[in-house]
Amino acid sequence: MSETRHKKRAGRRILATAAGLATAGALLAAIPAGAAPSEEPSNGNGPGNGNGWGYGNGRTVDVQLLSFNDLHGNLEPPAGSSGEVYAHGATEGIKAGGVEYLATHLRGARKGNPYSITAAAGDMVGASPLISGLFHDEPTVEALNKLRLDVTSVGNHEFDEGAAELSRLQNGGCHPTDGCAAEGRTFRGADFPFLAANVTDEKTGKPILDPYFIWQRGGVKIGFIGVTLEGTPNIVNAEGIKGLKFGDEVETINKYAKELERKGVKSVVALIHEGGLPASGSYNYDCDSPGPGDGISGPIVDIAKNIDSRVDALVTGHTHQAYACTIPDPSGKPRTVTSAASYGRIYTDTTLTYDRRTKDIVRTAVTSANHVVTRDVGRARDMEDLIKYWGALAAPIANRPVGHITADIEGRGSKALEKPLGSVIADAQREGMAPADKGGAQIAFMNPGGIRSDFVHEGPVGGEADGVLTYGEVYTVQPFTNMMTVQSLTGAQIVTALQQQVSGRNEASPKILQVSEGFTYTLDLTKTGAARIDAASVKLDGRPLDPAATYRVAMNEFLAGGGDGFPVFAQGTNKLVGASDLDVLLGYLAAHASAGAPLAPPAAGRITIVQ
Repeated sequence: MSETRHKKRAGRRILATAAGLATAGALLAAIPAGAAPSEEPSNGNGPGNGNGWGYGNGRTVDVQLLSFNDLHGNLEPPAGSSGEVYAHGATEGIKAGGVEYLATHLRGARKGNPYSITAAAGDMVGASPLISGLFHDEPTVEALNKLRLDVTSVGNHEFDEGAAELSRLQNGGCHPTDGCAAEGRTFRGADFPFLAANVTDEKTGKPILDPYFIWQRGGVKIGFIGVTLEGTPNIVNAEGIKGLKFGDEVETINKYAKELERKGVKSVVALIHEGGLPASGSYNYDCDSPGPGDGISGPIVDIAKNIDSRVDALVTGHTHQAYACTIPDPSGKPRTVTSAASYGRIYTDTTLTYDRRTKDIVRTAVTSANHVVTRDVGRARDMEDLIKYWGALAAPIANRPVGHITADIEGRGSKALEKPLGSVIADAQREGMAPADKGGAQIAFMNPGGIRSDFVHEGPVGGEADGVLTYGEVYTVQPFTNMMTVQSLTGAQIVTALQQQVSGRNEASPKILQVSEGFTYTLDLTKTGAARIDAASVKLDGRPLDPAATYRVAMNEFLAGGGDGFPVFAQGTNKLVGASDLDVLLGYLAAHASAGAPLAPPAAGRITIVQ
């Protein structure tokens, strides 16, 4: 019987209340449960599985920590450039991802490792492709159960459908509005805990989920503390987090590291849904060059430097980057910090050497490396079956043709600040909201983080023809179904919005808005902060924007509420809410992407970039 498989307990679950959520009791230890699911063969995950391994009597034992982050419900291999990773110095990408392959890689990595833990750093669900999103991410939770995930932190996207829905994903049960996904089949929820140490109920001040989880086997105890980024309220719709407070990551982790120590747990891993930006986008870049942590920047650096030295390793996410670095802790000692990109394309294998005498991790012995989830291995049969099951339910909607394109139109996979698919989406939003009765939009802005994939020209093997876009593909690009909003903004406010792309909370990691045709300006990257925007260059249809004039501007409801660090958008007036962003894009494709006149990638040049 595997000691890390735990039973569901009511005390571990979050409970929905009228104001939001009441607190769940902290999980003090992993509870033994039944044998591993029959769909996963014996893989060396502990005694009782007939492999003859014992726990060993040496002073130290190597514990394997397998980790990943930001899966976002990508059960099938991600399409186009969203499904590639690059080795350092390589010019050709490696096709990667898909849970059929992720399962095979993880199960292979576990073989020969009787002490193996699998953990994640949030955004397992949310912004998901249709095969998962259509069913409120139940398929992804089922896949994670089969992967034998032991624990995950929450990320911001776990709150996309609200705290009560997160509770259902943990506890199980049919969706309160849509019911059970299939007749006679009840969703049983997650076999693993979602941790949210820094997400508290505003009324009680207590965590809405377990703050930590203790993994134990053969006398080895390792505590996991899970947090999401403190700035979650800035990047999710306000309705989904009503009644919740998001605390400081460092203060929260330090608090619970001390509590774990009081409980006799001296080996601690933090699961943090916040990340960094390595100097290279390759999966195997050495970001400890020329010195520890020198090759990485972003929020995780300051977080790592201030987290208590009681914490032995940090598994991070959110930025969708791959890295395995060491960043000095407050005492100056190096500490491992990892991230495994996104969409299940990478997993991290970390060795934690546990000292039985001190009950702590020997930090100088910790090693970590990222590995590509290549597609040149056998597919896990149970994952194939899961995808076939949910795929068949989604097929009548997913496979409907909705448009045609002449070539790939890159969005999420584009490295450019002005993304081709971003331009298409902005054009669709302006056109869809331009009629007087729909808001009279003159300009449209699209946040880059809301573009979740690419439009891929090549059709799948055995699927639709090249150049055909299906509903499922378009949904994957725009899965949030945010409602469109048209509002009045002055020219001065629009310039302020452009400045907020590269200043304030966005200065360290700019969020360059995608703009509709006819709107142009210059972005000067040789300057800093708001000075990067040349106000005199901002034009609409070739005419300088008038700071005192009022313009009608279309955007999704998330941006209209000031999301992604654009508070000026919340000052808009005369708001009119229209169709969803997905429906607007579908309408645009119907009008501009027929078989006889397919849509071509738009030319760049709306944003003139000086660098």
